[in-house]
Formats: sequence, C-alpha cells, structure tokens
Amino acid sequence: MENLSCKLKLENLSKLIMEAGKIMLESGGEVSRVEETMKIMARSYGASANIYILTNGLFLTLDCEGMISSYVMEIPIAAMNLGRVVKVNNLSREIQEGKYTIEEAFVKLKEIKDLPLYDKRIRIFFAGLAGCSFSYLFGGRSYDLVAAFIASSLLFMYSLFASSKRFPKYLQIVIGSGFGTLISQILFSLGLGVSLNHIIIGAIITMVPGVTLTISIREFIFEDYLSGTIHLVDALLTSMCMAVGVITMFEINGLIF
Repeated sequence: MENLSCKLKLENLSKLIMEAGKIMLESGGEVSRVEETMKIMARSYGASANIYILTNGLFLTLDCEGMISSYVMEIPIAAMNLGRVVKVNNLSREIQEGKYTIEEAFVKLKEIKDLPLYDKRIRIFFAGLAGCSFSYLFGGRSYDLVAAFIASSLLFMYSLFASSKRFPKYLQIVIGSGFGTLISQILFSLGLGVSLNHIIIGAIITMVPGVTLTISIREFIFEDYLSGTIHLVDALLTSMCMAVGVITMFEINGLIF
C-alpha cells in the first residue's frame, strides 16, 4: 500500500513538473530558468530531478523515495508570453514555502495556463504605438509617425489573422514584412509622411526578433549552447525573411512604376 501511494505521488509530481516546464518553455522562458524552476518544485516535494531541456523538448528523470520515473515531452512553438513564465516561477517559490499540495499546485498551474492574452484591440493599438515610437527614435517626423502608426497597426492585424490560420512562421514573416512595406508605400504616395524609410521602420518593428535574440545571448552566457544556437538561428532567419519581404516589395513597386 505504501509503494502504491509513493508511485501515485511520483506520477502526479512528474506530471506537475513537466506541465510547469512546458508552460514556461513554450511561453519563451530560457532554459536555465525553466530547469531551476522544475528542480525547485521537485525538491519541495521531497524528490530529486535530473533534467535536460532543449528549445522544443523536455527530458525528466525523477527519483522519489527510491522510485524512479522518466518522462519526455515535445514542446510546440507557441506565442511568447513572459507573464506566464513569471507566474510559474513565482508558483515554484510558493511551493517551496509549503503553501500548496501537488493537487493545489495543479489547480494554480491550470489558472496560469488559461490566462487570457490582452484584448486584440489593445494589442493592435500598442503595436501601432510601438511603430510610431521607433519611427521617432530613428528620426521620423510627425507625419511619418502617423503613417507608421497606421502601417504598424494594420501589419499587426495581419499577424493576428495569419496566426489564427496557422500560417508557417517564416512565410508569415515574409508576407507580413512585404505587406507592411506596401502599406507604407501607399501612405507615402498619398502624401502622409516625408520619409519612406522611417515609415517602413516603424511599420515592421513589431516583427523584429529582439526577445529571441536576447534569450539566445542569455543561453550562451549560461552555457546552454544548443538552445542558444537554436534561438540565434531563429532570430537570423526571421531577420532574413523580413529583408526578403521588404526587398521583394520594393522590386515589385519598381517594376510596376
């Protein structure tokens, strides 16, 4: 009976730790933080964990009172949500303080997983605000800022649509950067703006892989070279796809006009 109870605890604990790691990793958490959080949760419930993490995979071996179990989980690429990463990390600290049983921690994890994103209208507005802000930082004038706001907002609306239809990521980026460039060219031709370059910069800035590149550097610092390389390659490919989209639209515009 004792072995059965221990086995059940091990199974539930393994599922809890794997689910926490999955939420953090698919939400953009760096490998070192995910690994630390999973180990804290394991130690808090009297188990020791050996963990190996890739950008899209979790490997866990858990030892609890002499019983051992191993789990492997593929992690799909999802929208980045650093708020979830922070909440799961905070949950692990609360577990360490003894605030939750395994079952209660599962409930908290589900609440974190089900956290809704901000309303689409708010996200579109702030995407436009980010576009005009960066246009200003790079030297854009008042009319350029208005055009960048419009172009960036429309581009983000396209990104939301493309994501809902599950477009391949890099195809989405090529089309999106081309679309942002087209909108910028149209607005510029209508006399809204004095610098096409500053409008385009503002339009496509929300697609720049800044967070991905930052995570890559952080992974290298913590000697997670494989995950760092994966994030770096992703950032470089994203940048190349953006360049392809912008250049292609300029070439099409040149052929037509």
